[in-house]
Amino acid sequence: MVKTITAVYASSGAVRNVLDDLISEGIPNEKFYADFETKTVKVIIPSEIEPEIREILQRHDPVEVR
Repeated sequence: MVKTITAVYASSGAVRNVLDDLISEGIPNEKFYADFETKTVKVIIPSEIEPEIREILQRHDPVEVR
């Protein structure tokens, strides 16, 4: 099953760092989307790797993850 996880951050710098981590972990660019205006990152992933993605998102102190 495919799942979308959205994380909101306090700064654009945190968003950039999350993107760098996702890329370095081998997540394809078409599987995530960043909006620097709203400081959100959305990741579309299979349920099986959700724990790993949540860990990456949590590394950068999100305001909210849903």
